[in-house]
Amino acid sequence: MSTVVETPVDTTPEPGSDRPGVREGAFGNATGLVCRECGATQELGPHYACLECFGPLEIAYEFPAVTREQIEAGPANMWRYKALLPVPADIEQSPNMEPGFTRLLKANNLGKHLGIDNLWVKDDSTNPTNSFKDRVVACALSAATEFGSKVFACPSTGNLANAVAAAGARAGIKTVVFIPANLETPKIVNSAVYTESLVAVNGNYDDVNRLASEIAGEEEGWAFVNVNVRPYYAEGSKTLGYEIAEQLGWRLPDQIVIPVASGSQLTKVDKAFQELIKLGLVEDKPYRVFGAQATGCSPVSVAFKSGQNVVRPVKPDTIAKSLAIGNPADGPYVLDVCRRTNGAVEDITDDEVRAGILLLARTEGIFTETAGGTTVGVLKKLVETGQLDPTLDTVVINTGMGLKTLDAISSQVGPAATIDPTYAAFTATGIA
Repeated sequence: MSTVVETPVDTTPEPGSDRPGVREGAFGNATGLVCRECGATQELGPHYACLECFGPLEIAYEFPAVTREQIEAGPANMWRYKALLPVPADIEQSPNMEPGFTRLLKANNLGKHLGIDNLWVKDDSTNPTNSFKDRVVACALSAATEFGSKVFACPSTGNLANAVAAAGARAGIKTVVFIPANLETPKIVNSAVYTESLVAVNGNYDDVNRLASEIAGEEEGWAFVNVNVRPYYAEGSKTLGYEIAEQLGWRLPDQIVIPVASGSQLTKVDKAFQELIKLGLVEDKPYRVFGAQATGCSPVSVAFKSGQNVVRPVKPDTIAKSLAIGNPADGPYVLDVCRRTNGAVEDITDDEVRAGILLLARTEGIFTETAGGTTVGVLKKLVETGQLDPTLDTVVINTGMGLKTLDAISSQVGPAATIDPTYAAFTATGIA
């Protein structure tokens, strides 16, 4: 839930620093940073760790009265919710990718197949670089700009690298993106077209992330979106929750299934729902949050099922590379949300991930990447195991486009037949 912090924002640069002072209103209605562990507060700045306990920081706000009509009168992108984000009131004037307000599709065919009465797919594959990462990057870029950062950077499993490179190009700021060397080729190409500074690292995402954290501590003026400006970056995921509620007619779904990599998206969607309730924009009602992981990288699912509060790191081994974070930063908070809402965290095999991709494509015409295949596959498993109520309104999030992970599914699909150009040859296939 939103936290009000009374600490004023200090806009004076540190002595000897070339960082300009933060302009008044640069972070909208944000009032400070608050530790998610001990509750200590500090001023807004490029900080991500608590000075008291080294816990993670998040944005606190003092929201004004916000009405549905004010939001609906805004632009058809995520900036319609700017009053609820750490961005300036004039955010639309800055060069950005204008992500968000993606379609919420009633998935009747998929629902019928799975036996779910009312099912929707929130399809974020239609964002500018075809994944939800455009949302979080937009908030991170706004913060990096206000802090006078010279380089916009990230460690990434692919989608984030695409979004950072594109957003940096649009904003005219140098971008440097770091990825595991064994990443899917389409995701590598989708980043390299936007930036010359794509660095492939021998190792998994956790290795790449450690390197990025080291660079962030050594290089002056570098804004790593999911490291030293992470509190601002993470807030972009809230817009998924806002949009779902607005698109459902200003009501919360009964159940929602969300993929879990770092876990930040799931926790921020929950934060969005809580903020909407607090602001009186939606009715206060119970809702259940479910997390989805691939078995080859399922530390949060393992912790949930075993009743543990500690998420133990694992070495990822799955085709769902965008979810392959073996040491998820928000893992413990995912456990908190799913337990508090009477949800669950579940995982599926790589074969089930592939089956989930095909199922969504062949029922709803949506080609999702492996993360979406994981979410759909987990949705199916939740119904089959009785963990999810098929009579309740349910939303599943598709976070990205399937064209980015062709290798995962290419061996599963292809021509039904190769024939000569004759009618007789066609009839022999038995397709008619």
